[in-house]
Amino acid sequence: MYSNAYIWAKVIAYLDERLTPGIVSTFFDQSYILDKKEDKLTVYAPTEFCKDFIERRCLGYIKDAVRELTDQDYEIAVICEDELAEFQKSKERAGRSRFNPQFTFESFVVGKSNRFAYNAALAVTDKPAAAYNPLFIHGPSGLGKTHLLYAIANRIQDKYPDFNIVYISSEQFTNELIVALREHRNVEFRKKYRNADLLLMDDIQFIGGKTSTEEEFFHTFNELFESRKQIVVTSDRPPNEISLLAERLRTRFEGGLICDVTLPDYETRMAIIQKKAANLGIELPNEICDHIAQNITNNIRSLEGAVNIIKAYHELNGMPLDLPNVSRAIKDMYMDAGHNLPTPALIIGEVSRFYSVEEHLLRGRLKSNNIVMPRQIAMYLIRDLTHQSYKNIGREFGRDHTTVISSLQKVEALVAKGDKETLDNLRDITANINSKL
Repeated sequence: MYSNAYIWAKVIAYLDERLTPGIVSTFFDQSYILDKKEDKLTVYAPTEFCKDFIERRCLGYIKDAVRELTDQDYEIAVICEDELAEFQKSKERAGRSRFNPQFTFESFVVGKSNRFAYNAALAVTDKPAAAYNPLFIHGPSGLGKTHLLYAIANRIQDKYPDFNIVYISSEQFTNELIVALREHRNVEFRKKYRNADLLLMDDIQFIGGKTSTEEEFFHTFNELFESRKQIVVTSDRPPNEISLLAERLRTRFEGGLICDVTLPDYETRMAIIQKKAANLGIELPNEICDHIAQNITNNIRSLEGAVNIIKAYHELNGMPLDLPNVSRAIKDMYMDAGHNLPTPALIIGEVSRFYSVEEHLLRGRLKSNNIVMPRQIAMYLIRDLTHQSYKNIGREFGRDHTTVISSLQKVEALVAKGDKETLDNLRDITANINSKL
């Protein structure tokens, strides 16, 4: 395939044989092929005068020259300097990849557990930066927070095609910042985020305790907010429960709209199962949908995963779509409401066994080193694995929520700096807990 420069050189050679040197020099010295598609060449001309002359007198020559070289007929378009910016914008819009097209407002199943967050996200797309800025959506994993982020991105991209939309997870943000600092590309990094018209960040809780990341995001937030650009973030917990999060960021999040998504109720679970089955092209009897909704209650991903498994067994193994077969196919995914999460008692028991400390000592008030750290680990795991509130965790240990927050901050600080002993212990205790579920 010939390059644009090579094709244009051949065009100029062709013109040199048919036009005077003065004409070629005047109208083509600063012209070139700007873009080439399957059957169209776009030629740049520096002025409106040059463009007009080329269109009136030379298009036939250019077409002939290109056909002689490529053995293909091309449509020739000419644009001048005044049209260049708009051409570049339209090209960027055409080439811009759509965010995951499966995640739209239309495909989001709305129920009591997520209606407030859904309506808030929808309002953001109607009036970006005018309604609810920043928007902070929180809730456990697998309940649709990322779906809403993509739905916002897709809707705004359709309504405002010139918007610069940036979607990033907090982990990716941190990793990009590290690379930028290492390679002295700070300006490029800041330009990417501070020029956004819409910034979407997933899992914001992970920036807590990462000083440089928090600092960079704080200044990015301020610049976007002051420029009236929309900011939407998600987290697994509300701002006031993100340990190690800088107070100045916490207050900025709380200055916007905070909404949560919670576990879907039975009716919403049924609707999710039926919609997923319809999207996959299978018809599930109502008793099977009911069976799934009654037995899988922990998150939306598990519901959709169950339907995927049923479809696979049905199509690949010829499994009949009846209740006994479906029950066997998804039995490993059963997580009744009473068993989908470990209890605080189970976690405390496993921490006690791991550290060889009596449970009553963990729940007591002794402050010796061999008891304080296991107690803090137990509090951390209860928070991490069950999403219990600080107040409820405090009740397990006879303490108030401020003591719980302080304990969590100490463990999270060790995790943030990669303390090997702490990470290994957390991994092993978690494995022990999971083995008992």
